[in-house]
Amino acid sequence: MKTAIWLYLFMFVAIFDLHAQYPILSPFALSLGATPSFIGLILGVYSITHLPGNLIAGYGVDKYGSKAFIIGSLIVAGIVLIFQSMVTDPWQLLFVRSISGFVLAFLSPACMSLLARIARDRIQQGKLMAGNGMVHTLASVVSPAAGAYLVSKLGFTTAFTVLGWGLIITGVLAIFGVREHRSSQTNDKGMISGEGAHSLPDRTDDGAGETGVRPDGMPSIPWLFYSIPLALSCSQGILFFELPLLKQSMGSILTSGVLFSLVSLGALVTLSLMFLNRVSPFSRTVFGSLALALVFFGMAVGWPIPLHLSLFMLGMAKGVVYPAIASLLAAITSSKRYGRVFSLLSIAYSIGAFLGPLIAGHTRDMISPYFIAFFVLMLALVMLPLRTFLRPEPA
Repeated sequence: MKTAIWLYLFMFVAIFDLHAQYPILSPFALSLGATPSFIGLILGVYSITHLPGNLIAGYGVDKYGSKAFIIGSLIVAGIVLIFQSMVTDPWQLLFVRSISGFVLAFLSPACMSLLARIARDRIQQGKLMAGNGMVHTLASVVSPAAGAYLVSKLGFTTAFTVLGWGLIITGVLAIFGVREHRSSQTNDKGMISGEGAHSLPDRTDDGAGETGVRPDGMPSIPWLFYSIPLALSCSQGILFFELPLLKQSMGSILTSGVLFSLVSLGALVTLSLMFLNRVSPFSRTVFGSLALALVFFGMAVGWPIPLHLSLFMLGMAKGVVYPAIASLLAAITSSKRYGRVFSLLSIAYSIGAFLGPLIAGHTRDMISPYFIAFFVLMLALVMLPLRTFLRPEPA
């Protein structure tokens, strides 16, 4: 459990640094002379450069373990963030953000894979994933407001420098804190027993993206399932692009930080409802995504619910969906493939996070970006091969 605590610390610092930049990055880019469409590109390029890093991390973590990737990702990302404090034009910021996106792409698959490996059984694995979601949410609750406060007191340059040194110091601590568990204590086949086992098909690929069982006996994951995390991150990318530019937050970075924190507070509420872990992770994924889509639709049509409450509701839906996806993938995946599966999950998140702000930046004058968020979420739910997951387990 000491390793889990260290991993939670590393993820907390990384998420804190990332979310602390959400309310300040757009104003920083505007101060450098960037246009709204170019800001969308700056926000999105961070995610698209995740892709090669995710691909490398997926196979690298399975082959070489997680520790080296965790340490290197934290230290190099901190150095890059210090360089970010020195940029003087939008193109330089775009370049630095692209490098930052690549190096941080290794952190999440490495941490998630190690968390899944140190679990004794599926129940403990679910608890560790829920704990990771709690840490993620706690970091994202305080970090937007903290980042905005740093900028208001110290300015952009000093704020980015402080955040960069935070990552570097954490990376050094990882050298002593992470203990590699290469030998899995989880049962590759036993992990699919119990909750959620009924949702696994026992059949081969039918050519429609609904694959069945691999040679190692574990059920393979339908490719269309990854449309859910892609749509989720796309909708969040749209939200993170829009919030700093809203009339309610224009001219006040602190106000923008508070709006971001409201989303995280909502997620913290649902993460605290431990009884939700008794519900099938697949059900939580579907109904949480549906709730998220409906709130975005309400915001798009201008429903009477205040913005602050709407953001809180978005966060509550996020608190249901994100841990559920991680738990579902861990439960139906062989421990030998955790690195690759979680890298695919990160890739889906990265593509969505790239497309979200990019689309919002080019369409916000023509259509509400919140409607686009609603549309992509509903499209992902429609595409999801429900019969694959709902088919009873053969006797």
